[in-house]
Amino acid sequence: MSILIDADSTFIIQGITGREAVTMTRELLDYGARVVGGVTPGRKGRDVHGVPVEDTVRALTERMQVDGSIVAVPPAFAADAVLEAIEAGVKLIVVVTERIPRAQVARAIEYASQEGARIIGPNCLGVISPGKSKMGGIGGAADSTRRAFVPGVVGVMSRSGGMTTEIANALSEAGLGVSTAVSIGGDAMIGSTYAELMPLFEADEQTQGIAIYSEPGGPMEAQLAAHMAEHGSRLPVVAFMAGRFMDEMPGMRFGHAGTIVEGRADTTADKIARLEAAGIAVAERIEEIPALLRERIEGAD
Repeated sequence: MSILIDADSTFIIQGITGREAVTMTRELLDYGARVVGGVTPGRKGRDVHGVPVEDTVRALTERMQVDGSIVAVPPAFAADAVLEAIEAGVKLIVVVTERIPRAQVARAIEYASQEGARIIGPNCLGVISPGKSKMGGIGGAADSTRRAFVPGVVGVMSRSGGMTTEIANALSEAGLGVSTAVSIGGDAMIGSTYAELMPLFEADEQTQGIAIYSEPGGPMEAQLAAHMAEHGSRLPVVAFMAGRFMDEMPGMRFGHAGTIVEGRADTTADKIARLEAAGIAVAERIEEIPALLRERIEGAD
């Protein structure tokens, strides 16, 4: 099993004729993902690596099953692309575009909630269920993706796309592997947080533990800690907190748009304390994550 996507998931790419999307399409097809169509207004009738291009999302959903869409369009048009996909009945939208105005993101998230759709991102690399499928640029080329993301038992959630791969690689080398990895996005406002994805991993029989990559700034760690304290979890969770030096630099940004330390609750020290109080182990280094998870998974058996 897996969460969000599996080997049968079909999806489209909005903005498929853009330079980066063309490369992504090739990588996805090489991995075995079922990319069934693409959308770029005014480019109907063309194809990208054999994938047919239409002017609208509905032109595709009216004639085929479309489980998800990757939005890879410029920031000024990204929110409208998300709304178009939801209106056409698409239930999973992975938004790789960054620098989308926050008010537009909020509107898209609210609409998705109303329509029973889920947004991953924005400013993310997407989702992968190793050996089954992937949506987005996560892992890069097919060969490198297969090396880093070996099928296994640990779910991965990360605010950093690159560190999603780093953690997956460490888990794969340790023999634990990955059930599903989600690059949730580095912006201040995103469609699916750690806490919102936890129930999906809880329901997945393949997943036996969770690895999280976190950063300063934003409320997501506090939300996860509150969720764990209220609901508990059958899954052991190990987190890594990057950017600890940021605690002494209020108002500065650490990489992503969502990593601004504006108050005590945004600091890594406060986040770590909350996570540990909720029963989540916090690793000092990325390479410690597999051993900490193995210890807790085997202890639960």
